[in-house]
Amino acid sequence: MTDATTELIHSSLDHFAIELPSWGFADTGTRFGKFFQPAAAIDLNDKLNDAAQVHAVTGACPTVALHVLWDFTPGQSASEVKAMAEKAGVAVGSINPNLFQDQAYKLGSLCSPEADARRLAQDHVLDSIQLAKDSGSKVITLWLADGTNYPGQDSIRARKARLEEGLSKFHSALDADQTFLIEYKPFEPAFYHTDIADWGMSFLHAKKMGDQAKVLVDTGHHYQSQNIEQIVAWLLDEKMLGGFHFNDRRYADDDLTLGSIDPYQIFRIFYEIHSYAADMGGEYPHIEYMVDQSHNLKPKIEAMIQTVDTAQKLYAKAAIVDHAKVKSLQENGRIVDAENLLKSAFEADINGPLAEWRQGDANPLTAFRESGYYEAALEDRTRRRADLGLTQASSYA
Repeated sequence: MTDATTELIHSSLDHFAIELPSWGFADTGTRFGKFFQPAAAIDLNDKLNDAAQVHAVTGACPTVALHVLWDFTPGQSASEVKAMAEKAGVAVGSINPNLFQDQAYKLGSLCSPEADARRLAQDHVLDSIQLAKDSGSKVITLWLADGTNYPGQDSIRARKARLEEGLSKFHSALDADQTFLIEYKPFEPAFYHTDIADWGMSFLHAKKMGDQAKVLVDTGHHYQSQNIEQIVAWLLDEKMLGGFHFNDRRYADDDLTLGSIDPYQIFRIFYEIHSYAADMGGEYPHIEYMVDQSHNLKPKIEAMIQTVDTAQKLYAKAAIVDHAKVKSLQENGRIVDAENLLKSAFEADINGPLAEWRQGDANPLTAFRESGYYEAALEDRTRRRADLGLTQASSYA
């Protein structure tokens, strides 16, 4: 590998950071149940310390996404949460409102036909924006479970108008340096129609909402075989790509660890970003890279390390593609050579430069396992669960 290629890899890793989700360290599962792990985080302090371990061995995760109803304890101020994160060695990242658990949201939250439910949802998002301000967060992400299950259940156009009313209020509440990301999902938990079902709907809502709103792409929120990198390319071209929730899937929103099923797809997504930057004279757009996964079987921290390590490798591999050469091949119709240029980068062994960038250790998973953190956390959390009378017995939901 040439010195120039090694420098490209190091440079790409220098400016790549990926945010960890607090909920990925707790006892999470699927809608069918969960399998408890005795070393899983009990509270927010545990989650932040676990995330700091991932950051320590990868060097790529300085922030942690927080979920308002799961992470902000009543009576605990946002400034206290900010200080807790800093003590752990990380910072508060994106703030995620919860608009899908309250019983009031049976018919929807921001799109509900019931005015009281809409008011509750709007107030919650506005409170979340204030929590973001008080905790130092610059990003608010919105995912709606809203939709209907039966034809005739509600007016699709009326629901769109109700949502737009709320989004307008949220944009007015943002500080000048905050960004509001709108996430889409084609189905689940609604199955007849979902109120924000695809990237086009997110795009239109964000454009109408205002300059501080952009689209959030969750890699699992697409139909099978959908070309996600095309969506990314379009959003980049329109200056509307705000961020990602990274995970992998076999079917839909499976929330598997990144790269476990189709690493080449993630590489192709990163290639589009590097290609766009090359066309912009080397200037990269600001994109929030975030992980959103549910580790029901794999150990929590190890699964996060595996994901981040994969993301770093794929991002760095995509960075070494010779974009000028690709463009020349494309202009001359040399399809095989152009494809092979991408494949050669995807198949490249970058462990050597990666180890140099990590100052000696190319395997963060080994570094974590040798640290003794897991054993200490297991002992501490087993004791605390016993002291608190917490049980890990019922696995439903």
